Amino acid sequence: MKVVALVSGGKDSCYAMMKCIQYGHEIVALANLMPADDSVDELDSYMYQTVGHQIIVSYAECMGLPLFRRRIQGSTRQAFLAGTFGKIILDFGELLENCFVMRLSYRTTPGDEVEDMFILLNEVKRQIPSVAAVSSGAIASDYQRLRVESVCSRLGLVSLAYLWKQDQSLLLQEMIENGISAITVKVAAMGLDPAKHLGKEISSLHSYLHKLKELYGINVCGEGGEYETLTLDCPLFVNARIMLDEFQVVLHSSDSIAPAGVLHPLAFHVERKKAHCSLPGSDKTEEFSPENIGSVFEVQGDCSQTRDTTSQSAVEVTDLIEIAENKLHISKTQKDDTFSISCWLQDSHKRSSGLQEELTAVLRKIETRLGAYGFGWENVLYIHLYIADMKEFATANETYVKFIKQEKCPFGVPSRSTVELPLLQVGLGSAYVEVLVANDHTKRVLHVQSISSWAPSCIGPYSQATLDKNILHMAGQLGLDPPTMALHEGGVAAELEKALENSEAVAKCFKCSISASTIIFVIYCSTLTPPSERFHIQEKLDVFLKQIKVSHFHKESMSEALNPIFLYVLVPGLPKGALVEIKPILFVPEDIEATKETMQDPSCIRTPNWGFQQANWHDHCVKRCVIRGELCAVILSITSELATKICSDSLGAEQSKGHPNFFTEGQMKEVSRFCIYLLGKVIMENGFSWYDTMYLRLYFPASLGVPLESLSLLFTNAFTELAAMDQTFNIGHEPIFNLVPVVGAGSSATAIDDIITCELLTRKL
Repeated sequence: MKVVALVSGGKDSCYAMMKCIQYGHEIVALANLMPADDSVDELDSYMYQTVGHQIIVSYAECMGLPLFRRRIQGSTRQAFLAGTFGKIILDFGELLENCFVMRLSYRTTPGDEVEDMFILLNEVKRQIPSVAAVSSGAIASDYQRLRVESVCSRLGLVSLAYLWKQDQSLLLQEMIENGISAITVKVAAMGLDPAKHLGKEISSLHSYLHKLKELYGINVCGEGGEYETLTLDCPLFVNARIMLDEFQVVLHSSDSIAPAGVLHPLAFHVERKKAHCSLPGSDKTEEFSPENIGSVFEVQGDCSQTRDTTSQSAVEVTDLIEIAENKLHISKTQKDDTFSISCWLQDSHKRSSGLQEELTAVLRKIETRLGAYGFGWENVLYIHLYIADMKEFATANETYVKFIKQEKCPFGVPSRSTVELPLLQVGLGSAYVEVLVANDHTKRVLHVQSISSWAPSCIGPYSQATLDKNILHMAGQLGLDPPTMALHEGGVAAELEKALENSEAVAKCFKCSISASTIIFVIYCSTLTPPSERFHIQEKLDVFLKQIKVSHFHKESMSEALNPIFLYVLVPGLPKGALVEIKPILFVPEDIEATKETMQDPSCIRTPNWGFQQANWHDHCVKRCVIRGELCAVILSITSELATKICSDSLGAEQSKGHPNFFTEGQMKEVSRFCIYLLGKVIMENGFSWYDTMYLRLYFPASLGVPLESLSLLFTNAFTELAAMDQTFNIGHEPIFNLVPVVGAGSSATAIDDIITCELLTRKL
């Protein structure tokens, strides 16, 4: 992509440009924001470094690129946002572990300093229409990153932040080794003295900064405001280097513990380099005339009157086609504080009317139902988007963003997983949506739209992860290389390892690890993966989790790690043609000392009498992860062999020849009853009830042979039978379960052939 680079003069923005070129992008222009008054060194700004701005004008000549500059007119008008807990983020330089993006989000605010950036980049885009991305040097500041992403979104540009979340010690070493010659122009931290350390090369301060990190915990790259730098030379300065001839130290604070001061340039000159050459990876954009290359343009405009020019217009959803109301089906769990709603189109006698029309109808139905409960999309934590053909993924996204938008989700957009399912084969429409809803706004959302080396970006209105009431719902992760957003090469095992690395990167932002905090791993496997290679998935997963657990935890703390349960789902297709996608759900307690309820003695529990006799093999088909008094997750796998035992001798006589997964409705009636019986027994033994259900998914193979309508009725009848036996349980108007057609499912990657697989998550209030 052709990139305009935001440059402050600091080492970070310059190194970010070098990383852009490393990953195949082309820097075609520079953009800088400076004080309105040339004599002012530093502004009271949470967004921009301005110390040394007098020298930035030389960057155009040094790099041979046009430089667009704008004098900052706005001020900080959205710096501090109080969250629902009454917390206010004061230090925007904190790492993500100490703050959450929903408290730092930005909305278009006339007169804010962010609007100066919008005007600046809008002018760059006007003069160089081929510009597709913006580079910035953000490392740990969510405040800055989110505002750059907001401006990029409004202008239809991609944010590139290749330094984001990188280890600062390694990053500083890389910068020095790769030829970044930068001096300190501001110091404000314990151990840094303006008289001694201003004007010093970062290479000469490298070891001293690490010493201060050990003594006082400073950020070695200066991300906490400890110091700022000015780059005088680097490999991108192909034409010349900057020579600082004279400067003055301006003391801002004479505090005896942490004095603060800035360097004010008095005289400098540009020293031409002997070998004149063009910027690496740059062919000079044809849209800019040669005489303007290396020129400086000052961008005017009133930041108090900005308006969006986003490439994605806020098109209202219109009725493209009328779909009969009785064709749309709804399911909903009965839990009060967190519940799931699903909607699908069921019409086995009519051909699909198209994904756009049907997804529109499904999302509108869910939106209407949310409104009936007094909720909206801002209450949604997670969305499962199931489509019939992954080739229509782009169409699905276009339709999706008409409903779920940043503007509708001020507390953060939901996380999402998208997979292809055999919907049409079982008589459903081409779209099926499940949403997990919370009745409050206490969720914390991680949404990084910038392309970086940290983890895959989420450019659209879906986030990497959502934390709500101690449960972290992570978006489906593919094996993407974050800097390129391309699938990792090397087959299914290599893709899985990269997907796990990406998941771990996201988990670290919430101070946890997938190896110790995961409750359930759902692993979607594409049918593109040959059966002979599926064992590599489980093998790689086991090895990876063990390696992380050993490397990150001491022996005494390993016992505290959860034992997750695993569900493997075979699907026709995944985004980008991926072979595997993982979806972890983690338990992340905010209050470690939270009171736990005492688990009830199983011998005192009276379960409804379904007529099934307790047998040892019952435990073999159930996998559970229980956190006492908090939650209970269950995977129940019913294979053909277990179905035989459930239905006793009648199964063998009635089973169709040549179709091991083909069962009659009579047989499936017994299977459905057994599933509800055993699931209920497990949750009750662990102190939970059906009213604690967050979601219940029933996966079945499309080749089962029992119509979906019949299967739904069988499970509905089983719950009706439960209500008749248990007077404390009431049946609602909609089923509390979701029937999910798949190619196959199971608790092992090598045996994805269950006839029914139940995934149940219950949680106490």
